[in-house]
Amino acid sequence: MLLSAVILVGPASAQTTQAQPTSARTVVAAAKLATVADVPIYFKAVQVTIPSGAGSSVAAGKGILYQVSGSTAVTLDADTKTLSAGEGMSVASGRMALLKAGPGEPSVFLHFFVVTAADLDQAAEAAPATVTELYRTAAPIPDLKPGAYDMNLTRLTFPARMPSNPPHHRTGAALYHVLSGAGANTVAGQTDAKGPGSFIYEPSSLVHQWGNPGDKPFTFLVFNISPEGTPAVVSAAPPKAQ
Repeated sequence: MLLSAVILVGPASAQTTQAQPTSARTVVAAAKLATVADVPIYFKAVQVTIPSGAGSSVAAGKGILYQVSGSTAVTLDADTKTLSAGEGMSVASGRMALLKAGPGEPSVFLHFFVVTAADLDQAAEAAPATVTELYRTAAPIPDLKPGAYDMNLTRLTFPARMPSNPPHHRTGAALYHVLSGAGANTVAGQTDAKGPGSFIYEPSSLVHQWGNPGDKPFTFLVFNISPEGTPAVVSAAPPKAQ
């Protein structure tokens, strides 16, 4: 008698481990700062609207522009770069930038600043631009170390149902701005939803987590400063406040 051997194979899902969703990261703009510790500094964010075809200028603070809609031609010295929606550019302190809105529709962009107390209340872009302040830190950014810093603006997207990342903190500081979707921000065991338009300030002492429990992607901007050559975030315990 011949005996047939039967091999049972389970469903494909039982044979493989499902990959966890991962975030998509785009560095929009970056610059170097010689120092951030010589005087107290603050974060500030404004929204700027320039009428179609009109010109403006800006010279305040160290910062990065992020184009929301329309387009802006930015001229620094003899170089001109045109920003379309989703693009950005750094603007260094002490250099006058000339701005011109593209044709057909107003230019709308965000401007993230690192400023001293003396510059907090200075006008940003000049008329005919309309400037709306969206956020400023209530106190100087704490625990900044001497030395050079990296400054950058990064756009991140967490896919739907992405679990919260491990607890971590900044080596410098960051300001988040939610563009779309709703993220879960966990601090000290408390989780809060952060939706479009939200600003979230992260000094170096803040241990936190981010995830996306929703059914739609969660996209946000991170305006970050961190000591040159070091990771922007670390998972070790944060430094004690000075």
